Amino acid sequence: MAEKTDVASIAVLGSINMDLVTTTDRRPVPGETVLGTGFAMVPGGKGSNQAIAARRAGGAVQFLGAVGDDVFADELRRVLTDSGVGVERLRTVDGPSGVAAIVVDGGGENSIIVVGGANARMTELTDADLAAIAGADILLCQLEIPLDTVAAAARHARANGTTVVLNPSPTQDLPAELWANIDVAVVNSGEAEQLGSALDPVAHLVVTRGADGATYRGPDGKELSQPSPRVDVIDTTGAGDTFTGALAAAWHRGPEYALNWAGTAGALATTKLGASSSIPTADEIRTALPAN
Repeated sequence: MAEKTDVASIAVLGSINMDLVTTTDRRPVPGETVLGTGFAMVPGGKGSNQAIAARRAGGAVQFLGAVGDDVFADELRRVLTDSGVGVERLRTVDGPSGVAAIVVDGGGENSIIVVGGANARMTELTDADLAAIAGADILLCQLEIPLDTVAAAARHARANGTTVVLNPSPTQDLPAELWANIDVAVVNSGEAEQLGSALDPVAHLVVTRGADGATYRGPDGKELSQPSPRVDVIDTTGAGDTFTGALAAAWHRGPEYALNWAGTAGALATTKLGASSSIPTADEIRTALPAN
């Protein structure tokens, strides 16, 4: 398949956290203490991860979010700028930045506790935020910031012809109005089962299935299935965010190409420890891209 060279402009509205990652042979059961094998602080958050993934995968990305005035804020901002993500719409608010406590076991599986911090203060969109959304090809959102803000952004995007991609995670009940403004939903198999028929109105549905790849269902009944490249898994943290960001960056090339591109990116992200630190570049994705 011939590769196009045009670049999608993407506004990512979402969370940014400092991930506190502990590795251990096995995760503890309730009430148990186990010995860890390592610790790292890695910038993350679903919004930030997806913004960096979209940028590294070839998109032109602007991030809309918030950090606190604590010791993590400068590093969180720096990881975006170092990746080439625009941060003009990244605001600073009083109080702590968001954090995520992550435990990764010897098999690469993880457990995560997220504390919203500054992300919970994203309660309104400024005129400049709305202009960034209206001027983008794609608005990419998740659900780690207040739901009303996501809904307002999606409504504004729809009114201005911007394609809305939603990763509805963490899973929760969403108003029908928000679903009506979503063009593309990206969920994992567990989320798809939880959301069930709520996903039916979405024109384009992408379901990630871990090592089994991903599937697509379009508005015309078209269905696609994309296997995942086989890799040596180190840590699955951030793999879903990498897939989603890469999908947004390649969406304008069509669902088939985008699914292949995103599936390869997501697989590569599992071969390194951490979230933002594991996201591959466009060149790395291209090199590993299976024939489609």
